[in-house]
Amino acid sequence: YGVSGPVSVYLVMSPGRDLRTVLAVDDLPDYLALYEYQLGEDYDVRTAGNGDTALEIVSDDVDVVLLDRDMPGTNGDDVLARIRDAGYDCRVAMVTADEPDEDVFDLGYDATLTKPFSESELTAVVERLLRIADYVDAIRDFHEACERRAKRRTGHPDGNENAGIDDRITEHRERVDAIAAEFDDEDYRVVFRDLEDAP
Repeated sequence: YGVSGPVSVYLVMSPGRDLRTVLAVDDLPDYLALYEYQLGEDYDVRTAGNGDTALEIVSDDVDVVLLDRDMPGTNGDDVLARIRDAGYDCRVAMVTADEPDEDVFDLGYDATLTKPFSESELTAVVERLLRIADYVDAIRDFHEACERRAKRRTGHPDGNENAGIDDRITEHRERVDAIAAEFDDEDYRVVFRDLEDAP
């Protein structure tokens, strides 16, 4: 794909299908088209041609953001900081043509993707970020179920509503273990970084 001028665009692919949502942000239209082509069959792909547009359209239903770092105007680092400050619960990959000197995890990114990339590399990053998101959700569900069981055992008024809670706890624990079985050290590093940053 060649280099073209900047563009501001917002597209929703695969309307009406229940898919995970990927927001791709890049000032090069050819890369936005590439994201749509390579991911559009499996994900709801939304695209933004600059950082300001990305901040206008990011929402709670976005699961993954593929964020070009070196954009004119509001760059990737600024977009990431504002996404985090707004409290959006999405996973963000830094996309860059240059290998970053800094530790991207300390900057708040969850992964990196270096241009030019193959379809398999792109897919692997998206799947990895979704796996991390699913793990965090599973941990949250597990802890909530444990709290409900504790209320039941202590005679809390809400405890009577928790019949079958032991089975749900087992199911949540098994889901956590199944997801973690595919983790590598970087996945755990992202999860533990977020736990340390949690209020």
